[in-house]
Amino acid sequence: MPKNVCVIGAGTMGSGIAAHLANLGFQVSLLDLTPESTRAAFERATKARPPHFFVPETAHQIRLGSIRDDLNWVSEADWVCEAIIEKLDAKQNLFAQIDPLLRPDAMISTNTSGLQISLLSEGRSESFRRRFLGTHFFNPPRYLKLLELIPTPETDPNEVRKITQFLEDEAARRVVLAKDTPGFIANRFGMWAMIHAIHVAEKLQLTVEQVDAICGPFLGRPRSAAFRLNDIVGLDIMEDIARNLRERCPEDPYRGSLEPPKSLATLLERGWIGEKSGQGYYRREGKELMALDLHTMAYRQRQDAQFASLDALAKRPLGERLAEALEGRDEVGDFLREHLIPVLQYADYLKAEVSHNVQDFDRVMMWGFGWETGPFAMIDAIGASRLGMDIPTYYLGDQMHAYAGGIQPIRQEPEYQPLTNYPLEKQGEGFNVRDLGDGVKALSLTSKMGVLHPSLIRTLLQEVSQLSEPFLLTSEARSFSAGFDLKYVLDVVERSAWEELDENLKVLQDLADLLATRRCVAAIFGHCLGAGFEIATGCPMIVAHPDTQIGLPEAKVGLIPGGSGTARLRLRHGSTAKAALDIVTRLTQGLVAANADEARKLGYLRPTDVTAYHPDRLIWDAKKLLQSKPPQSEEVWSPTPGPLAGMIDNKQEELKAKGEFSDYDETIGDSIKQVFCKVADYEEAKVREREVFLNLVRSAPTHSRIRHMLETGKPLKN
Repeated sequence: MPKNVCVIGAGTMGSGIAAHLANLGFQVSLLDLTPESTRAAFERATKARPPHFFVPETAHQIRLGSIRDDLNWVSEADWVCEAIIEKLDAKQNLFAQIDPLLRPDAMISTNTSGLQISLLSEGRSESFRRRFLGTHFFNPPRYLKLLELIPTPETDPNEVRKITQFLEDEAARRVVLAKDTPGFIANRFGMWAMIHAIHVAEKLQLTVEQVDAICGPFLGRPRSAAFRLNDIVGLDIMEDIARNLRERCPEDPYRGSLEPPKSLATLLERGWIGEKSGQGYYRREGKELMALDLHTMAYRQRQDAQFASLDALAKRPLGERLAEALEGRDEVGDFLREHLIPVLQYADYLKAEVSHNVQDFDRVMMWGFGWETGPFAMIDAIGASRLGMDIPTYYLGDQMHAYAGGIQPIRQEPEYQPLTNYPLEKQGEGFNVRDLGDGVKALSLTSKMGVLHPSLIRTLLQEVSQLSEPFLLTSEARSFSAGFDLKYVLDVVERSAWEELDENLKVLQDLADLLATRRCVAAIFGHCLGAGFEIATGCPMIVAHPDTQIGLPEAKVGLIPGGSGTARLRLRHGSTAKAALDIVTRLTQGLVAANADEARKLGYLRPTDVTAYHPDRLIWDAKKLLQSKPPQSEEVWSPTPGPLAGMIDNKQEELKAKGEFSDYDETIGDSIKQVFCKVADYEEAKVREREVFLNLVRSAPTHSRIRHMLETGKPLKN
């Protein structure tokens, strides 16, 4: 039975938390002051970009109410998550109202980014105080997996363990236990580092583009880097957090860096607070992103920030490149000496005050801010002596430096172990075989973006035929698979090697069909497109990361799925004319689902396929499903529904009249129609899909679409 959660506060965070939990299948109630304020706030949440919901329909599953009329709903909840305005008295007054309404076994938390948790439970019942703690979600909750969990001295340790397990297992979060100090770990350190970078930029008279060039992937941080990140977070939010820290940390010797830099103060005065106001350190004008000149405080066209040292060192390991860059006598070296060294020194100063161990501190910066490594792993990688720090090595194999002296073990968490940590049994061109333990293997792609070339497909066919154990089909690339090698298809066109292409398509079909007979699960993430989807959906079950892009976009390059994808979707959706028409239309449009839930809605995923909602448990969950529920494939061919061909024709004419279909789109649709309407069984459907694929690949409009996609990365509508 789904867990019942009541979220109180429908603002940005409250609505985001409610949406995240609803996505996971929780029964969610959302309350704000009045019915009107709840509806207005939630309406904004449904229009958020990036979207809070995997599919829009999920929003309708959230029950909307008000504190004024429906506060008794908290008595139904397994968990009450308060997320109202960040004011101590407002939160205390609310807790006084809900204390007598809570179930004795319910979890109760406050979502706050900086208030002292222990003050919020003053005056409450012993039962309330024993179960009460802080839950610091990160915005937006759907996309940021970190949750700082902050108990008070009165929180029962058993309750801490209970909600930690609940948040990790049920709410798909990575939990870090933080101390009840100002800003916890993330805002105390992370906000200081963000504001400090602005001070250094102003001091060294660097441009926002130069700082962002240094502070992005080169520094082991996301592409949003420094100033783009400031705009995304919101300059007003930054100053609110900084003000709170300045007031609550008067003895912190690093406190001065939290004073607003000149540019930040000016932008706040003008109301230019970042993306939500349309301008901050950057401003979008049409398709152009303008940059703020920190000297004139006027916007100008962006300038390329090119540093020879960044280019020369970019491919070196993080610690090596930063160690060398710190020695550089250019703007990069100047910035790193003025910014990175103080940042790492401040982490060392703060560590015992805000966190229980260096691993927790590092994880906050990795999971909440997207850093490649946390500050302590970075210190080890660079070398403390190079940073002017006389400190021990923080990490020693499976142990770490303990604050009280000596060493302590690093927590072993097999459920979060990445695929690359499992023993390598076999390595080939474009694939690995790993031992996942318990008699389960992993056959994983290693080609760039999991792209499938004919030679790799043949190798996979051979490997699958030899694997006797249950196995996961997955990938060690950045995505499961971006599909078939389009450059190879263009090469075939230039050589007119039609028989070769037909044979390679048949091998791809054979691989998908062989997978259907094996005890295997496809564990997909990132992109699962084209031929990648064809082999994944050949497996008896797919376990998908929720944000996987899934689909068959071949029509965008003038083709149809030719590796059994068209035939298999005809097999699955051919029982009714309506279902078949919907799939034909999606294939003709080359429609790709933005996430796993949408893929299920569009018919790419089967009802028996599974979404692994925890962002770090895909391999673990897929393995457990493979062990506990042997996959079975039971698909029966249905005769063509009588009116299907006419319905397809009518749909195409309708879309052409709307300007959504070109003449060549209609040609592609007619090709798909042949597979859906003019074959007697699955085997004949596979033969027909190869035939029409080869007919299309000979066509000049298809050649134009392929070349345009390879040259621009965008589809051509011809």
